Amino acid sequence: MKQGVAVLLKGGGKKYIVSAGNEDLHTEVGVFKLGQLLEKEYGDIIASHLGFEMEIYRLRAIDLFNSIKRTGAPISPKDIGMIMGHTGLNKEDTVLDAGTGSGILAIYLGLVARKVVTFEVREDFAEVARSNIALAGLDNVDVRGGDLVEEIRSLDETFDVVTLDMHTAAEVVPYVLLVLKPGGYLVVFSPFIEQARDVRMAINSAKFEEVVTLECTQREISFSERGTRPSTSRVGHTGFITFARAI
Repeated sequence: MKQGVAVLLKGGGKKYIVSAGNEDLHTEVGVFKLGQLLEKEYGDIIASHLGFEMEIYRLRAIDLFNSIKRTGAPISPKDIGMIMGHTGLNKEDTVLDAGTGSGILAIYLGLVARKVVTFEVREDFAEVARSNIALAGLDNVDVRGGDLVEEIRSLDETFDVVTLDMHTAAEVVPYVLLVLKPGGYLVVFSPFIEQARDVRMAINSAKFEEVVTLECTQREISFSERGTRPSTSRVGHTGFITFARAI
């Protein structure tokens, strides 16, 4: 395992995301010498000085979603799955993203797409996102500071997919076609239906086709001796996702 590679340590109901190196991880179950990871492979065991054993897992995006530092509520995996499935995002695509936040969506996109350029208006949020993206081991995600409402008109790049998770998304829509390739997708996540309505009105005034706004709800199924039923604790509604394809 290479120096600096982030991995998931899991065992005994505990999880830690760490980087392979020479530091020590101090926990309630003992101290883990992370330099040992340089001589380990995925699936191997690492033990603390108290003998507590944890298995070494390859880090996946869902582990980052559950554990990394957040600067707000990120788009959920169920919604990210809809975005990837509906747009057909692939390794040849370049993506323009805005409303980076913690960088969760940018990380998922970066694991699939060729390149992601993501804008965050708050520099403190952008720094957190850069740290999280580095932890994910991605070098194809470019976090830029600035408001896309202003920045989009000066971009000299073109993109296959544009994803917006920002309350001013409707103000960006009129300029998206300046940077979106023909046949490419605009995707807008809106927490509230009023925002989705404003986005749709902006899209209706531009040259898009295949426009649709979808809601993806989620509920876990609970299994017990008494019977099987939807869990009383559920994710449910998170937002509305609008898709539009450039003509």
